[in-house]
Amino acid sequence: MTVAMPALAIIIPALNAAATLEATLGMVADSALPEVELIVVDGGSRDATRTLAAACGATVIEAPRGRGSQMASGAAHSTAPWLFFLHADTRLDTGWDATLATFMADPANGARAGVFGLRFDDDASAARRLEWIANRRSRWLGLPYGDQGLVLSRTFYDALGGFEPIPIMEDVALVRKIGRRRLVHLAGDAVTDARRYQEGGYIRRMLRNLLCLASYFAGVPPRWLVRLYG
Repeated sequence: MTVAMPALAIIIPALNAAATLEATLGMVADSALPEVELIVVDGGSRDATRTLAAACGATVIEAPRGRGSQMASGAAHSTAPWLFFLHADTRLDTGWDATLATFMADPANGARAGVFGLRFDDDASAARRLEWIANRRSRWLGLPYGDQGLVLSRTFYDALGGFEPIPIMEDVALVRKIGRRRLVHLAGDAVTDARRYQEGGYIRRMLRNLLCLASYFAGVPPRWLVRLYG
């Protein structure tokens, strides 16, 4: 009996993510996508992240802390022809699985990447303003947040050189290689946990993000930006 190769690998970097990971994994488990390989890449959690992920049927691997190295390790572990990178505190709108299936079925998307819109699980007006800014940044500048998810073919991912093993700005480094013209904005939103924005203040967090982005573009090494990002 021949075992079919997974068509899609969903790669989730995690660090002490037990509080949000179960909902994300449950969403994946309920999808209609066939032949999905679910990989949780742990960066050294001290909570129940690894146990919870394994109980939900995910393959759990470990990698040096940092989303860049964790996602690169997850991609290297999988042999699936399509890769979907998703944060551990993010859930997707109903119909996300059909949206991904449609995207992957189009041969023209073999050299493109897809992202969802950004939405926070917070009803505050400040959340709506930041969503508007982030989604315009994504469409106009081709610079989506990592929270928006990223789907692309393995062939395209490998041609781009994959995620750099850097502690921060790994998403920006990759989407700059992709370029705005090769970035497809998918129907639906990625709903992300607003806790860090609520605790730090939306305006303050947005300004901090912009400062990190500007510093990175100016050539400041990512390892120096970790403390600034917080």
